[in-house]
Amino acid sequence: MVDVGAKPSTTRLARAEATVQVGEKLTQLISDNQVAKGDVLTVAQIAGIMGAKRTAELIPLCHNISLSSVKVQATLLKTEQSVRLEASVRCSGQTGVEMEALTAVSVAALTVYDMCKAVSHDICITNVRLLSKSGGKRDFQREESKNGIVTEVE
Repeated sequence: MVDVGAKPSTTRLARAEATVQVGEKLTQLISDNQVAKGDVLTVAQIAGIMGAKRTAELIPLCHNISLSSVKVQATLLKTEQSVRLEASVRCSGQTGVEMEALTAVSVAALTVYDMCKAVSHDICITNVRLLSKSGGKRDFQREESKNGIVTEVE
């Protein structure tokens, strides 16, 4: 692990997202809350929070961080036939929380897959990415232009 002992303790915030493409049939089942395993969006939110809290157990060499806030939002996008997941993680400490945010959306996405796989295996987890981070040596903000080109703002 990297020694972070000399770093200043600051408020760290990271946001990440993921998309789960589920198709027409699953979009309707999720919308009607008719998936056999239960409420997909709520369970995905809870799973994402649990994943963020256990990041250090899942990712080798990742620091165990005391988190002050974890928020996961799961939104069904009917026209895109997908579930959009976004996580926001905050702590006060000497190292960032981007791995916790990325783990949150990854676990939430895997939960959507698990809950829906009895209906279809044609489910695609895409776009797992960091949206922003702040509070450390370098801030990061992902910005997308109108033509779809991504630029990094530091």
